[in-house]
Amino acid sequence: MEVCFSGKQLYGDDFSFEEIRQWYEDEKEGYANLVVEYGLSEQTGGYDFTHLNTWHGFRFLPPNLQFERALGLGSALGDEFLPVIDRIKSVCVIEPSDQFHKHELKGVPFTYTKPSIEGKINFEDNRFQLATCFGTLHHIPNVSFVLGELHRCLAPGGYLLIREPVISMGDWRKPRYGLTKRERGIPIEIFRARIRELGFEVVQERFCFAMTSFLQRKIGHLFKKPLHAYKWYVLLDSVLSRWTTFNLTYHAENVFQRISPTSVFYVLKKK
Repeated sequence: MEVCFSGKQLYGDDFSFEEIRQWYEDEKEGYANLVVEYGLSEQTGGYDFTHLNTWHGFRFLPPNLQFERALGLGSALGDEFLPVIDRIKSVCVIEPSDQFHKHELKGVPFTYTKPSIEGKINFEDNRFQLATCFGTLHHIPNVSFVLGELHRCLAPGGYLLIREPVISMGDWRKPRYGLTKRERGIPIEIFRARIRELGFEVVQERFCFAMTSFLQRKIGHLFKKPLHAYKWYVLLDSVLSRWTTFNLTYHAENVFQRISPTSVFYVLKKK
């Protein structure tokens, strides 16, 4: 386990099918249950990440590019597609929870499918021109395999947008407030190595959420929405994240090591 906390190995990436099956059962309603327990934004029909996703991701897509089919891995109600929904003809969402479902967004039809336990995406090669995966991979054990599946299903020239934590998120062997049983971040060097192996072109690698949890606890009560829902905060956080990236530590063991961004945002292009 120590090698996992060091960031040199990703916990769960080499699990057996039975271990993956148990993980899947633990996580399939995990986030949806947190939404109910803590009153997160999806429960009330809101979505707090539009400015963040636009600033770090969608604005780097070619402005006139149209997407015949888009794929959202773990996209829940699919509101993450709002910045480009007028450029998409159809969206397929892979979502384990029965608590998230909609038929359309701004007139664009949505279809839903369940993920397979082992992480295989049940679509043919080169099907989608756009795929998103925001805050989903860290709930999955075999991340390297699923990244390979996303690459396979993406058409040449297609784009994949990813936002995921790159810190351990604490000791996942113990219950953690506000987190599901299994989630843990993905070490940045493991992310980078797998992206290179798959042959993606890295359009952007950007970091975010520098001390956001701390600031939310200290001043969040002054605002109606979470800090990251505001464009001004997204811009401020972008600067703070650049300044503190040097201090990024996978499993922080002191206060100083927590002064760093906690998530990465990738804009990737399939060659």
